[in-house]
Amino acid sequence: MNRGKFILLAAGCLLVLSFVIFRPLGDLSGGTITYEGKTYKTVKIGNQTWMAENLNYDAVGSMCYNNLESNCDRYGRLYNWSTAMNLASNCNSRHCASQIAPKHRGICPDGWHIPSNEEWDQLFRSVYTSSIAGRYLKAKKGWYNCGPSDNSHLCKDTHNFSALPGGYGYSGGNFGNADDSGYWWSSNESFNYSAFFRGMISNGDGVYWHNNTKSYLFSVRCVQD
Repeated sequence: MNRGKFILLAAGCLLVLSFVIFRPLGDLSGGTITYEGKTYKTVKIGNQTWMAENLNYDAVGSMCYNNLESNCDRYGRLYNWSTAMNLASNCNSRHCASQIAPKHRGICPDGWHIPSNEEWDQLFRSVYTSSIAGRYLKAKKGWYNCGPSDNSHLCKDTHNFSALPGGYGYSGGNFGNADDSGYWWSSNESFNYSAFFRGMISNGDGVYWHNNTKSYLFSVRCVQD
């Protein structure tokens, strides 16, 4: 939903008419895809079809938050960037742009890929804008002090994307911010040692982007080709 204004001049007076643009929610009935023995919900938002769950594919180098399998069941697995992209591990410390396809499959199922910066941004535009999209993409449950109503912050999940706060990890085994923050890799590099990601926090309505060290462990969402 967007708000706007028509400004008209009538009989020498300035007349402002407010209007609201409602953006279509997409196919909220969704579907499913089975990959490596696990079935994932999917959802169409705008012109894109996304996994409605974090990836939980047991790739070499991936980890469960706090090394607990129950957290993989809840949040999906956490991956460093080169593992998510299914590239050599030395891509975590050097540019590998020549090996990145326009729709780079990485560890996603066949016909799906790791979202680029532009594809993430397209999702947020379909929902609202990045400044408030998190409110409508975060799952109704699972975020600290955040829910669809009567909470300090809103997690409405109006598009059934069901973003969850899986936190982050280090390859050495330390973890942080589960229940409070979620981070998802983009396919785009920024520097030799870093790549872009998108993030949401429990006490904020927006979605932010930044770059971070490729060796960090973040969640993965796949988008359909």
